[in-house]
Amino acid sequence: MKRKARPEELRLWALVTATVNPAAGRRPIMPPPEDAPAARPPAPTVTVKPYVADAHRTPVRPPPAVPPQDIEPGRKRRLTRERDPIDLTLDLHGLDQDRARSVLAAFLRRAQDEGVRAVLVITGKGWLGDGVLRRRTPEWLSEPGLRNVVAGVSEAHRRHGGEGALYVALKRKVQ
Repeated sequence: MKRKARPEELRLWALVTATVNPAAGRRPIMPPPEDAPAARPPAPTVTVKPYVADAHRTPVRPPPAVPPQDIEPGRKRRLTRERDPIDLTLDLHGLDQDRARSVLAAFLRRAQDEGVRAVLVITGKGWLGDGVLRRRTPEWLSEPGLRNVVAGVSEAHRRHGGEGALYVALKRKVQ
């Protein structure tokens, strides 16, 4: 059995619906008049505080606005067939997210400073093929701090680690 909404619930719902545009042919729900008698005493006021991540927890981040670009097909083919050398390799096994992210950023900046054009980043597949590092590394590579370093990202060939590794093409350093 469905119960009728209380006046305070209707007022709250009206506040919510006032922030959106109703669909075509619909009109917003109007709150009951303030002088309407309440059947029950008003509900206690609930204040919503913004979420602040604890120091020991990783904060929830929104997905990146711009996904990393794929490596050009010709360049990927040369990397796969080992015509272009993979100059450096970074293995992120055994690192937690925060440490892996900082190590990855430092590694890529140092590689770009040395003139390296392609690196292999090994993330591992993780538990049941859904590892945190495997899932988060492309997000980290697309962040604004690395956009001037990373030219493209692509899944590695099976002999280089397959789903558990990424080819990362680096941009030339602007002098």
